[in-house]
Amino acid sequence: MAGLWEAWKSPDGLWERTFTIITTTANALLSELHDRMPVILPPAQWPAWLGEEPVSDDTLRSLLRPYPASAMRMWPVSRDVGNVRNDRPDLLDPLEQTRLI
Repeated sequence: MAGLWEAWKSPDGLWERTFTIITTTANALLSELHDRMPVILPPAQWPAWLGEEPVSDDTLRSLLRPYPASAMRMWPVSRDVGNVRNDRPDLLDPLEQTRLI
């Protein structure tokens, strides 16, 4: 995902680290859930985004677009996903169709 981070010194003298994930309009797949989605960068674009190769501002801006819906999959998952205390591999398992109600 495309993100930005910065380290800065607060007025009380402490170093703060801040970050953000950049969003864009949702593609056709994710628009069923929300009108925004994270900018997802394919590996070939990482060097440009991370500053490992020189690119123009216009090139960087061109990366901030919805990821192709055809390259994504979506399935229902447990409501447990929404609780940050849950951290288990089965959270990514698709729910059985009978459990969707």
